[in-house]
Amino acid sequence: MATCDVCGNNYDKAFTVQGPRGSGTFDSFECAIHALAPTCSHCNCRIIGHGVEAEGTFYCCAHCARKAGVQGVDDRA
Repeated sequence: MATCDVCGNNYDKAFTVQGPRGSGTFDSFECAIHALAPTCSHCNCRIIGHGVEAEGTFYCCAHCARKAGVQGVDDRA
């Protein structure tokens, strides 16, 4: 069994994630998101979808990017 890096749960179905934002062992996707997902620069929520990146800053959606002054972004094409 492995121990979750976030909550400390010792779980027989724990998994490891490795990526550009770091790595760790987790017992759930919730813990992996908490540890590794970027945070929206406008509303501070965890970005678990595609999100929007503008000039190296991450936003959860086009609405938050626009509220922060980013131009030319939209939720629809």
